Amino acid sequence: MRHGVNCFIDDPNLAIASEYSPFLGIEKGAVLQEARVFNDPQLDPRRCSQVITKLLYLLNQGDSFTKVEATEVFFSVTKLFQSKDLGLRRMVYLIIKELSPSADEVIIVTSSLMKDMNSKTDMYRANAIRVLCRITDGTLLTQIERYLKQAIVDKNPVVASAALVSGIHLLQTNPEIVKRWSNEVQEAVQSRAALVQFHALALLQQIRQNDRLAVSKLVTSLTRGTVRSPLAQCLLIRYTSQVIRESSTQSGDRPFYDFLESCLRHKAEMVIFEAARAITELSGVTSRELTPAITVLQLFLSSSKPVLRFAAVRTLNKVAMTHPMAVTNCNIDMESLISDQNRSIATLAITTLLKTGNESSVDRLMKQITNFMSDIADEFKIVVVEAIRSLCLKFPLKYRSLMNFLSNILREEGGFEYKKAIVDSIVILIRDIPEAKESGLLHLCEFIEDCEFTYLSTQILHFLGIEGPKTTDPSKYIRYIYNRVHLENATVRAAAVSTLAKFGAMVDALKPRIFVLLRRCIFDSDDEVRDRATLYLNTLGGDGEVVETDKEVKTFLFGDLDIPLVNLETSLKNYEPSEEPFDIHSVPKEVKSQPLVEKKAPGKKPAGLGAPPVGPPSTVDAYERLLSSIPEFSNFGKLFKSSAPVELTEAETEYAVNVVKHIFDRHVVFQYNCTNTIPEQLLENVSVIVDASEADDFAEVASKPLRSLPYDTPGQTFVAFEKPEGITAVGKFTNMLRFIVKEVDPSTGEAEEDGVEDEYQLEDLEIVAADFMMKVGVSNFRNAWESMGEDFERVDEYGLGPRESLAEAVSAVINLLGMQPCEGTEVVATNSRSHTCLLSGVSLGNVKVLVRLQFGIEGSRDVAMKLSVRSEDEAIGDAIHEIVSCS
Repeated sequence: MRHGVNCFIDDPNLAIASEYSPFLGIEKGAVLQEARVFNDPQLDPRRCSQVITKLLYLLNQGDSFTKVEATEVFFSVTKLFQSKDLGLRRMVYLIIKELSPSADEVIIVTSSLMKDMNSKTDMYRANAIRVLCRITDGTLLTQIERYLKQAIVDKNPVVASAALVSGIHLLQTNPEIVKRWSNEVQEAVQSRAALVQFHALALLQQIRQNDRLAVSKLVTSLTRGTVRSPLAQCLLIRYTSQVIRESSTQSGDRPFYDFLESCLRHKAEMVIFEAARAITELSGVTSRELTPAITVLQLFLSSSKPVLRFAAVRTLNKVAMTHPMAVTNCNIDMESLISDQNRSIATLAITTLLKTGNESSVDRLMKQITNFMSDIADEFKIVVVEAIRSLCLKFPLKYRSLMNFLSNILREEGGFEYKKAIVDSIVILIRDIPEAKESGLLHLCEFIEDCEFTYLSTQILHFLGIEGPKTTDPSKYIRYIYNRVHLENATVRAAAVSTLAKFGAMVDALKPRIFVLLRRCIFDSDDEVRDRATLYLNTLGGDGEVVETDKEVKTFLFGDLDIPLVNLETSLKNYEPSEEPFDIHSVPKEVKSQPLVEKKAPGKKPAGLGAPPVGPPSTVDAYERLLSSIPEFSNFGKLFKSSAPVELTEAETEYAVNVVKHIFDRHVVFQYNCTNTIPEQLLENVSVIVDASEADDFAEVASKPLRSLPYDTPGQTFVAFEKPEGITAVGKFTNMLRFIVKEVDPSTGEAEEDGVEDEYQLEDLEIVAADFMMKVGVSNFRNAWESMGEDFERVDEYGLGPRESLAEAVSAVINLLGMQPCEGTEVVATNSRSHTCLLSGVSLGNVKVLVRLQFGIEGSRDVAMKLSVRSEDEAIGDAIHEIVSCS
């Protein structure tokens, strides 16, 4: 550490400042030597306080003391109790707390601390209580409990607060003892001292937090006006909001809301703000209920205190996400905050205005923001860029001015994250606003002419390759792309070659010019660039003539890889070179999730193949080898999908059973993975009796019982059902584990000859539509969607009813369909009112399916959804719509 400090002393200003630091060059060994002053017959309080300060500094900087060092310091410190100096005594309390002595050492100071706890000096009493409660265990706590109860109702607020705060800490380790203090804590809640009332209310709520009725009664009694402390009032507002959120009926909500509204007229600003924020965060709050809170926050916007302005504009920013019209009355006040000296306030004001502004105010806002952007840090600029993107999507007719603003700030100085946010915004606007495509692509082309970030250059080139050929004049982008081949590093050059090839493949008229440019790239210094140019020249064909590129060549060069990369990587690693070439069709397409068996209780062992090895290919291969080795199932054909294990028993029961569902074209096989957890028993002739009376489309055709199931040795039993070919059949199955149980002699480990037949009821099992869908991602959803075509597209709208949030609705539909989310669209932005989710998969029969889900949520929490399905088979699209409509 000394070296780290001294390396800066070359700066004279820092050198002068360092002369005043009492901790400069401090070393643990030297401080421990200084600690010997604690043993002097004539104690020097000032010197001892300085040494303790250094010890505390070392401890807080992360230095650790060995057991011997800590013990020596501790015993030396205990001798300082003989000093009557108040300042030194406070330092002694601090060092004892930080050293956290062991149980056998605590006894040394217990008597001194208990003596201080009953001292006539209030400072001694308060600090002794804090230290004792920090270092003591449950046994000693019972001895001093009487003193702590007295301290809680002590007339001195410092002593009472110390006891209450100690109670809050002790509640984590000794809850039963602290809960006995309820009467004293309740009395302290009525205290006139602000801090005592605050701490008492916090402790009382924590004591009762697991009893909703008790918390509700506490809130009801205190909202009648017995709380005087502003801090306690803020706490009460939070507890009131919690009770309103957890209340299952609406009958009790109104009195509590009236209390929140009355707090808006409190004399303390912190209480007023806390009440306003609580009202804005209420679930299902109406515009009428919001009005008084918004009015108060509007007044805070013109406050002379920066903290109030920041708090108000931050809260209004959140309200604008869900109730933009309610905030519009504050727009004039927020416009004045754009020039606020505090850049955080100014940024929040701008983003709020962008959310609440109307189409006519866009141009005026853009002028104000232009001057503002140069004065703020990149992290604030990113927030503004994202708000502008949302505004452009809200008012698409204003895309010209907003796109020009984004392109102008793209040319200015900035870090990677800032530039990436701008590029992402332009890309989204190009995709969602067709009229913005031409100008947006040209802005991106101009940016890569002087782009210092390789990642952004390659991403823009890739995007140009997708969108450029579809424009009215694709040739105007060629110059920008080819410039990258001459002026950039190898990574960007390789991306530029691929983009040129895409233009050649998609626009036949440009092919001769593209071939000339690709031939020049053959002489590049980088292997990757040369290889790509050679590949494209040989596969595009036609020797550069104006001929149409074959569809299969386009798919080979630029089509989506419908195999997860992790699966391909694993298969390539497992491939052993031989005469047979690697077959890409052998790579599993399903994205395997983590096996559910891993979530079981600790100590419970996985059952058989119920815990397959991590890694999709090996899991699928293991299941397929297992099933094909069983004669009863060997003629079922190729395995389409195996589910993750589904638990059929509770944790820590006598028998652990989970099931894996294996899906074939005409059959379903249930693999029951069983484990016997009772050492004194041996199970024989183990089977599962399955009742399929609630699964009309299924008929049992085969079963394979388990001959023997010793203790802690996993085993499997199987039941197979036949179903109609190629359809999504669903149903519910009741399961009963049947077996012969034999007692085992613990001393010899041998089982008795005679056994008893027994049964064990398992949980029900369902076959759902998602079981017939395999999660298969696509690298570029837009390309895959367009290449699928509109021939078998089916679109419909559905109401999903009231939901807790938009994220919950999105998750529910993804789980219902069992498909793979693409491009991170399963993540819903906080407080978002609309969302688009993209899904892909392969249905039974290896039919590719793509789904686009568009969600919207209203103020009443009702969620509406537009479902668009494209598939290679029209029947699959109809089936997916039927699944959603019937759920």
